[in-house]
Order: sequence, then structure tokens, then C-alpha cells
Amino acid sequence: MRSFTYTRAGDVAEAVNEVAGNEEARFIAGGTNLLDLMKIDVMHPRHIVDITRLALSTVEDTPEGGLRLGALVTNADTAYHEQVETRYPLLSHAILAGATAQLRNKATDGGNLLQRTRCYYFYDKATPCNKREPGSGCAAITGFNRIHAILGESEHCIATHPSDMCVALAALGAVVHVTGPNGERGIPFAEFHRLPGDTPEQDTNLNQDEIITSIELPAQGFADHYAYVKVRDRASYAFALVSVAAGLLLEDGVVKEARIALGGVAHKPWRKPEAEALLHGQPATAENFRKVAEAYLEGAKGYGHNTFKIELAKRAIVRALQQATENKA
Repeated sequence: MRSFTYTRAGDVAEAVNEVAGNEEARFIAGGTNLLDLMKIDVMHPRHIVDITRLALSTVEDTPEGGLRLGALVTNADTAYHEQVETRYPLLSHAILAGATAQLRNKATDGGNLLQRTRCYYFYDKATPCNKREPGSGCAAITGFNRIHAILGESEHCIATHPSDMCVALAALGAVVHVTGPNGERGIPFAEFHRLPGDTPEQDTNLNQDEIITSIELPAQGFADHYAYVKVRDRASYAFALVSVAAGLLLEDGVVKEARIALGGVAHKPWRKPEAEALLHGQPATAENFRKVAEAYLEGAKGYGHNTFKIELAKRAIVRALQQATENKA
């Protein structure tokens, strides 16, 4: 690990001031991803700003009937929070499907949004990686790419976003609140993470000098009909090959609203509202679920080792929608 300077911020304004104008500065809270990457020299910030003392650790109701999660609330505290378990069980289940209990006790909600890909080649400095070193190439495209993207990828990067929590947040339609030198702003979750394009080193649309302060959940939590399906190589402590977060509003067996988000298939949680709309006003049947699954995977591209994900994702979507329909919470 390279040497770095360290400061501890006392409030949000001080934290923002510490990183403003310094491209080599990074915030640290739980550190469950950043410290690993620093140890293997994949990331090497020259200045670390500790934000663990900021007043961002509360869960509060919003005037609109939703719930606001402070950025420093831990994943564990979020998953087991009474309001989250009751009103947003999809989010609770997704969080508990990820990582280990020890990591969930340390990792923060804001940090979860910013974790980097688990691509083998991103972690291996002996191989080219445009995300780690722009312009060097993407070893995964012609390499062992079993865990890699089948949607939204580019010729520069086929890495996937690793979070379970973010898949549920995408389905729920959360808003990420951030603060920077120019004040506060809210970023719709669908716009927070980026597809790789020709700048795969940029994971999000968060500016370098902005800090996440909270995540706002909307009033509608799909608490009656939901499912989180995670397909992985082993039953626990593994990243998703494909995951699906599904929420339905049903009335007499007819879908009034559907939300679906996929994980493990793209550089960001993958949501396709036009495909979801195919279910609106339709009976909640396996046949209609298959139509939506086909629409979701339209344009998917495999790279050899990961081509199986296309059919796997379709089946996982159908399974998640069936579970959401049948299993009333």
C-alpha cells in the first residue's frame, strides 16, 4: 500500500472542502472495498478523508411518505430496520443476499453504491483493463468472461456492477441525495450509475467533489408482492451471476404496476421500463412473464463463457415474477 495523508471531517461542508480540487482524494467510511483495492494497488489515493463521524446515520420518514436512509447507516442496520423490513422487504432481502454478516455490519449504504466491479482483470494489474488504466484494453472480452456483462457493454469494458442492494434500489426507484461545492442535488437512481461507453473508468455520475448524504425511498415499496432472486455459483458469499429484483402491484390477478431490475448482467443495475410496461393491465401469468423476459434481454450479447447468462436471466425474471405473484408477504 502506498503512503497517503489522512484527515477526519467534522461535518459535510468540511468533508466536501477536503476533496474539492483534489482528484487524488477519496472519502472512507466502512472501507470494505476501498481498503482492499488500496492494498493491491489498484486504487491509490494520496489523501483519505474519514467521514465516519458525520451526522448521516439516521433513518427517517419523508414528507412524501417515503423513507430516507442516511449514507452512513450500515447495510445490516438497514436490512433489519423495522420500517425497511415492513415497508421495503425487497430491499431488506437483497441486502441480506449479499456479502457476509461481518461485512454488512461494517459497510455503509452510501459506500455500497460506490463499490467497484469484481472483474478478475480489474483486480489483476498484470492484465490490461480500461477501467483501471484507460486506453490499455479490456482483457475480459477475449479472456475468461463467465461473470461479465451481456447488456449495455461496450468495446472498452464488459465488467458488471456487483451490488445486490443497488438492484433493489433500482427497482424501487430510489433517489440519491448528494452535496458538493455547488450545493445539494438529487440524482434519480436510474441516472446514478453509468454504462461503460468509452469511459469505463467512470462508474457513476457523482462528481469527484460530491458526497452522498442519503438515499430516499419512495412511498411505494411493493411490500405485498415482491421477490429477490439471486443465481450464483454457491449458496452464500458469492456475487450474482444473475439477480432479479421484482415488485408488483396486483388487483384480482391483474398487474397494475411492475418493477424489475437485473444485477450481474451490466455495468449498472439494469432496468427497462418499456419492458415492464408490457405487463401493465395484463394477467399475472407465466406466458406474460416470459414475454417481458424476452423484451428485457433483447439485444443481449454473450462473449463465449458468459453466453449462458442470456437464457439464465430470462428464466430468473420469470421465476422472480412468479414468486412475487404467489408469495404475498
